[in-house]
Amino acid sequence: MLNSPALEYFLEVVRTGSVNEASRRLLVAGSAISRQIGKLEQEIGVALFERRPRGMVPSEAGTLLAAYARRAALETDQLLAEIRGRGRLGAIVRVASSQGGAQEFLPAAMASFRKDHPGTTFHLPVVTPSLATQMVQDGSVDLAVTFSLAPVPDVRVIHAQRAPIQALVRSDHPLAQRNEIHLHDLLPYPVALTEEGTTNRRLFDLCCSIEGIAFEPLLVSSSSSTLSAFVKEANAVSLIGHISVHERLRVEGLKSIPILNPEMHLRTLQIQAMAGRQLPAVVSEFADHLIRQLGETEV
Repeated sequence: MLNSPALEYFLEVVRTGSVNEASRRLLVAGSAISRQIGKLEQEIGVALFERRPRGMVPSEAGTLLAAYARRAALETDQLLAEIRGRGRLGAIVRVASSQGGAQEFLPAAMASFRKDHPGTTFHLPVVTPSLATQMVQDGSVDLAVTFSLAPVPDVRVIHAQRAPIQALVRSDHPLAQRNEIHLHDLLPYPVALTEEGTTNRRLFDLCCSIEGIAFEPLLVSSSSSTLSAFVKEANAVSLIGHISVHERLRVEGLKSIPILNPEMHLRTLQIQAMAGRQLPAVVSEFADHLIRQLGETEV
């Protein structure tokens, strides 16, 4: 029943939401994909999809089967790697990360991990927080290091710690002498913000709405490096997580200032993995290494 072609076709329709799109990506006739999915549904005895005008959405049973199939595929890959003698030597650890973790923290953690595991290599796609989580859900990566505002289905949170949003200023900025501020304290100064949709910007916009204040940013960017550089060059204020710049604070004449508004403390930095999946030993060890490194940078 759960043969590889049928599961492959099924998962591609789950990913794309369309038999036609799955057909295009797999280079398999749409009729063949529909036939295999139909056989799965007959043998299992329940519908795996809800057929809607704009596409196909997994039913509750389809969601359960997709989670099983993803875990099975990953465990098969892991077993084959061990049988072929790669095992721990030459293992690849795949980590998706949002901008904050990828700027400084993860490159340093990967380099230090390789000192004790020299055969390990890494793949690090830098994506939005929601996409990092999605990549863990669908098995594209082993781990995600990302900011989160709420629990996500089919994701196991290996570690979470608070990740408040802080103001970033130059060390000679008028606010640099303050130990803490409120968001309205930024009103007299030029600001640079992340793009809409990031956890940083969503909480900032929520806070502004509650406070009844508005800002006209001089710069909007998805790059925390760009925002930091603009803060230095224009003596502006930006908002950033401590994990993104904690090393640069020591050498680049920048200062982060805690923001007292409670809304700016609602997110966490998480290490995520697929729910129910047994991680390869090297991935599990790297996750433990990340937890130790995060403990040294926590504010």
